Amino acid sequence: MGHQVIIFDFSLIRGLWETRVKKNKERQRKEKERLEKSSLERIKQEWNFILECRKKGIPQSKYLKNGFVDTDEKILDTYGKTPQLQKRHALSDEVNKERNKFIFQLSGEQWTEFPDSLKEQIHLKEWHVCNTMIQTIPAYIALFQDLRVLELSKNQINHLPVEIGCLKNLKVLNVSFNNLKSVPPELGDCENLEKLDLSGNMEITELPFELSNLKQVTVVDVSANKFHSIPICVLRMSNLQWLDISSNNLKDLPEDIDRLEQLQTLLLQKNKLTYLPRALVNMPKLRLLVVSGDDLVEIPTAVCESTTGLKFVSLKNSPVETIVCEDTEEIIESEREREQFEKEFMKAYIEDLKERDSAPSYTTKVLLSLQL
Repeated sequence: MGHQVIIFDFSLIRGLWETRVKKNKERQRKEKERLEKSSLERIKQEWNFILECRKKGIPQSKYLKNGFVDTDEKILDTYGKTPQLQKRHALSDEVNKERNKFIFQLSGEQWTEFPDSLKEQIHLKEWHVCNTMIQTIPAYIALFQDLRVLELSKNQINHLPVEIGCLKNLKVLNVSFNNLKSVPPELGDCENLEKLDLSGNMEITELPFELSNLKQVTVVDVSANKFHSIPICVLRMSNLQWLDISSNNLKDLPEDIDRLEQLQTLLLQKNKLTYLPRALVNMPKLRLLVVSGDDLVEIPTAVCESTTGLKFVSLKNSPVETIVCEDTEEIIESEREREQFEKEFMKAYIEDLKERDSAPSYTTKVLLSLQL
């Protein structure tokens, strides 16, 4: 006996779903009305009103009467026009205007090179350039001796000029998600650098030994590249607190990784690690260790049962089908976008972990694909 197949008239199915949709909308409308009338919603509105009053510096006596909150919007409007608040806003605007004099911002794919007028503004302290088609950083960057922040993410930059070593006051260098394949040794002369982000360049395989001189660095992100091991220069950054070397080709970790005595966060997921060295147990300040658990066959028991407050997270990848594509550039661009998305996911995930008393022993990471 074969399978019985029941066939419905499409109009009947459509009518049935339209009825359900109407009922659902009606339920939502009633629930909204109930919430609007409930005391919980009123309390929420009062709290939001109080917060808004506090932001504007409105005294309690103006909106609290006999223990009740007066949520009259006129209070906000009236106080917003007082000379005191206008003076405060004017002062804030003046401060922001003064600060913006030292910040250069540029974005948009129409930009293929830096504007010529930039070379005349050597007083700048920050560059924020993103989502452009710019490939080259001009050599005259050496003139910007007051530069503190160099944010150049998501452009088409293919190399860093040796002149970057002249930026003695530079504290933040972010050249993530560009087309870099190497880093100049002169970067090691930026002795005050605190944050180095080279993530998402996809092709960097090593860092010059001269970067060992960066003793003030606390954050290094070299994720989504092609490192086969943790660079020696990174192991010599004595003040390092955060290291993200995920999405690379690591097969093992150095036995002397515990020389990073200040390290608090170590992200190793999406590598080819099969074991973790016992030296990790000798890192008293390490608070978060993230790995991909699919290939791991040896994990020190002391890591999993650490009494030092270490949160050990082993990510499990879900099996996904590989998409075959003949266009190599399209594959790289697709990988780059995926890495950006996963980076945002991990950032949110880590923030969530910090708020927990304990971490899960493993997490299954699911890849969602949409075809439009």
